[in-house]
Amino acid sequence: MNSKIILFDGVCNLCNGAINFIIKQDSSGVFKFTSLQSETGMRLLQKHNIDPEKTDSIILVEGDRASVKSTAALRISRFLDKGYPLLYVFMIVPGFIRNIVYDFIAKNRYKWFGKKESCMIPTPELKSRFLD
Repeated sequence: MNSKIILFDGVCNLCNGAINFIIKQDSSGVFKFTSLQSETGMRLLQKHNIDPEKTDSIILVEGDRASVKSTAALRISRFLDKGYPLLYVFMIVPGFIRNIVYDFIAKNRYKWFGKKESCMIPTPELKSRFLD
């Protein structure tokens, strides 16, 4: 599978907002989406040996490669419209430093942005971009 798949926390309001933002900035339709809680999401987590207890927000799967945390976010930015690919320059910052900020936001995302009762349901026109 050559597509780029973004796994996200389907009950997190911040993550859902990020997915909606990515969809709007991905005019080429590069990305497909699935929630971490879905069957496909769980299968991809297992395939890439990612512990959902340690990484539970956004993950990017590109073929046989999986990126997590700030690396996933920056790799995603490379394919977005407008000036967002310029954010990729932050890859020069060591991952452990980038992930301090990422982990702080991820740890507090439910408190700051809230949580849904269930995963988001894509609109009919976006359904083809969601795996399940």
